[in-house]
Amino acid sequence: MLVIGAGSAGLNAALVLGRARRRTLLLDHGPPRNAPAYASHGLLTRDGTPPLELTRLGRQQLAPYPVTLHPDHADTVTPHPDCFSVTLAGGTTVHARRLLLATGVTDLLPDIPGLREGWGTSVHHCPYCHGWEVRDQHLADLIPGGGDMAYHRGVLLRQWTPHLTLLTHGPDHLRADQRANLAHLGVRIDERPVIGWNGRHVIFQDGQPLECDALFVTPGQAQRSAIPEQLGCARIDAGPLAGVLLKVTPESGLTSVPGVYAAGDMIGEQQVVLAAASGARAAAAINAELAFGDAARRPTHA
Repeated sequence: MLVIGAGSAGLNAALVLGRARRRTLLLDHGPPRNAPAYASHGLLTRDGTPPLELTRLGRQQLAPYPVTLHPDHADTVTPHPDCFSVTLAGGTTVHARRLLLATGVTDLLPDIPGLREGWGTSVHHCPYCHGWEVRDQHLADLIPGGGDMAYHRGVLLRQWTPHLTLLTHGPDHLRADQRANLAHLGVRIDERPVIGWNGRHVIFQDGQPLECDALFVTPGQAQRSAIPEQLGCARIDAGPLAGVLLKVTPESGLTSVPGVYAAGDMIGEQQVVLAAASGARAAAAINAELAFGDAARRPTHA
C-alpha cells in the first residue's frame, strides 16, 4: 500500500493499514497545512496540542507496525492493470496495489498585506478550531463579495461573540431579510475595501481603521498535489469549493479512479478529527477490498 501525504488523514490511514498487517509506504513531504497554528482543537484527549506535536506522536506510534515513513513526495503516477507505478521526486519508482491520496489543499488567502503573516496566529479560518480562544472579544470576518457566505459566517460566528463585524470588501450582496437578521443579532457590516491587517487593526482604503482582537477569513483553496489531476480524479461540481475538492464515495473514500482513494482536507474533511476519521475509513475500505478480492481469486477444493 502507498499513502501519499502524512498529515492527520495519512497518518491515521497508515496506522489502520499497519495494524491490518498491510506493508505500507507513507510519503511525508513538508509540514501539515495547520503547522502555522499554535494549537489543534476539537480532538478528544489532545485538545490544545500543537499541530507539529500531533504529527510527531502520530509518526512515533507507527513504529510497531509494517509502515515505512519516507520523506519524499510523489512526482508522477502511472496506472497498470493490477498496480500503480509511482515515481518519487528523488527519482525512485515504487509500486503499490492501491493508492490513498492524503496530500491536502493549499489555502489561497486574499491578496491583502498582513493576512499571510498573521495566518494561524491573529488570522483564523475555522471558528470551531479557534473561536473559544477569542470568545467575547471584538472579531472581524473578511468575506469579499458578501452574499450567502457572509450571512452564514455572520450567524455562525455570532455564537462566539456579540462583538462581530462582517467585512465584505465592497457591496455586501445580502438580501434584505439576511441583513435584518444580522442586525437583530447585533452583527455589523462594513463594506469598505480592506487594504491591510496589522495584527490589531483592519486597515481600509478610506476612513478610520477597525480595531479588533482577531480576524477570520475564508480562503480559497487549491489541491496541493498534481497527482489527482494526473490520474483524472473527478471533483465535486457544487458548493463554494466546486472544482477543487475530490469527489469520493462517502463510505469508503474511493475516487472516480479505480484503486485510488482519498481522505482529509482534499475531500473536504477539514478538521483534524474529521481528517483522521476519513483516513481510517478509507484504510479499512482498502483492506477489505484487497482481502475479499484475494479470497475470491484463490482456488477452492472439494
